[in-house]
Amino acid sequence: MIRLRVSQQGVVVRGDNLPILKSLADGQFDLIYIDPPFNTGKKQSRTALRTTRDENGDRIGFQGRRYLTKKGTTQAFDDRFNDYLGFLEPRLAEAKRLLSWQGTLYLHVDYREAHYCKILLDGIFGRENFLNEIIWAYDYGGRSKRKWPAKHDTILVYVTDPATHIFNYEDIERIPYMAPGLVGEAKAARGKVPTDTWWHTIVSPTGKEKTGYPTQKPLGVLNRIVQASSNPDSRVLDFFAGSGTTGVAAANLGRKFFLVDSSPDALQIMKSRLPEGTLYYEEATWLNQKRSGK
Repeated sequence: MIRLRVSQQGVVVRGDNLPILKSLADGQFDLIYIDPPFNTGKKQSRTALRTTRDENGDRIGFQGRRYLTKKGTTQAFDDRFNDYLGFLEPRLAEAKRLLSWQGTLYLHVDYREAHYCKILLDGIFGRENFLNEIIWAYDYGGRSKRKWPAKHDTILVYVTDPATHIFNYEDIERIPYMAPGLVGEAKAARGKVPTDTWWHTIVSPTGKEKTGYPTQKPLGVLNRIVQASSNPDSRVLDFFAGSGTTGVAAANLGRKFFLVDSSPDALQIMKSRLPEGTLYYEEATWLNQKRSGK
């Protein structure tokens, strides 16, 4: 297993995140934030099977009875639900292993998948280690006239231990009260710590922060997460790094970061955003360190 060196302020590896995660030693990260893709895009196929009693059959059933299997038609379809959870489960299991004793996982998911992901995380982390369901609400984009327009994402938060996880309450950037006249001048001037509902705009399509990466998340959202759930000496992991916003937030706040993504486009964007001194590896080169014992 590879244990990151203290001197490594920032590392980016391009490749399949699962073998890269498996190469890392336990408990190295105080914070993991991931914003995985909505689905894997893989096709699933199902073949209809019909079984009949046959003493020379290819299957053995109840009380040793034999059955003959005959294949029927095969149908292929995009099984997004099954693929998505099957894709996530081994990666979330690795995330749990990689979290420190004071660690926190933030899983950023589409609202249509959030309830399935929560059940999956309850099984991996335990329901007792569920900390929050954060609703990130924004107000931008098209509006359906057939239903209430969907303008939020869900961020599920789980910890290694509710008694020891990092939560820097006093360091969290405060926001204005929605009704400052109700709280008095002193409180209004100080602002309030955000609740589990975060009102924050998306990355502006015409703003300086925009990189052109399609799923880029606002730096303000990641700054809030990194500041609250890690310390200046902490290491932060994002293995669906995309445009590298997690790494930018970590670097700005004096944290170390380890980022993984399979996209060459993502890698180029990260190189333009992350600080000098960041180390970049291809998957084969990184995994070769494990084999060579470095």
